[in-house]
Amino acid sequence: MTPLRTAVIGVGYLGAFHAQKYAALPGVELVGVADSNPARAAEVAAACGCRAFDDHRALMGQVDAVSVVVPTRHHFQIAHDFLSHNVHVLVEKPIATTIEQADALIGLADVKRLVLQVGHLERFNPVLQAAAAKVDRPLFVESTRVAPFCPRGIDVNVVLDLMIHDIELIQYLVKAPVVSIDAIGAPVFTAEEDIANARIRFGNGCVANVTASRISQKSERKMRVFQRDAYLILDFQNRTLLAANRQQNDQQQATVPQLQVVEQELGQSDPLLDEISSFVEAITTGNEPQVSGYDGRMALETALKINAALSKGMV
Repeated sequence: MTPLRTAVIGVGYLGAFHAQKYAALPGVELVGVADSNPARAAEVAAACGCRAFDDHRALMGQVDAVSVVVPTRHHFQIAHDFLSHNVHVLVEKPIATTIEQADALIGLADVKRLVLQVGHLERFNPVLQAAAAKVDRPLFVESTRVAPFCPRGIDVNVVLDLMIHDIELIQYLVKAPVVSIDAIGAPVFTAEEDIANARIRFGNGCVANVTASRISQKSERKMRVFQRDAYLILDFQNRTLLAANRQQNDQQQATVPQLQVVEQELGQSDPLLDEISSFVEAITTGNEPQVSGYDGRMALETALKINAALSKGMV
């Protein structure tokens, strides 16, 4: 079988890992990597056994699929260039900077019958996958995603940098339209909001309280999901899932509910490898990717609404 020819556009911190995964996958050929920094492209290309390019357009006609791992402001143009040349695209989150751009990418991929996948990596975290089977009509969701300050990613605010991970996960679990948003945030070390909190109300009555900070002294990625007769605590960082379920008994009027609490350790995994493998599988089978352009668009739309609310409520 002819190998799937791939490339990675943008080989900074995360892009280099994309290149490593493609290089290691069976049935996949990593043709090259492209970066505006020729020395960095050459370094990663040498490590992965492929060619280096300083312009992504030089790869047109040489590849079947690419990962686009560049600053957010370049997502649309580079993804559009490759889709226009019949190349499948995995674009890092957020899918683009505007809804119009997201719609243009989705429409182009649909017309050309190409895979457009968005890099919402937490969907491939084993904690989320284990929890999804237990979630049933959540009533309230609380998420916290905090990290120490890092210059990488500050071309956008904390909502598009970090909070968008949880926005996408919550919408995936709740499965209902957003009806209202309240938000507050503050710029601390950068010109954009570095800390933010949003309260999201969904059409089915569920409410989500979402907090993100990139100026913390620690890292934490947790989500709590409350539903009738149960709650779940998802720790994405430590790969644990705690489930507390109310036990049914014959005494319906029992004043003290009996709980069964089970904590699972999900162990080590490689979500990025799983994400890229999923992208390759969608291309080879013709199935929908696990995180489609439509999923990325919904997350972006909510993130932009949060940003609009921040502009009114910023401290």
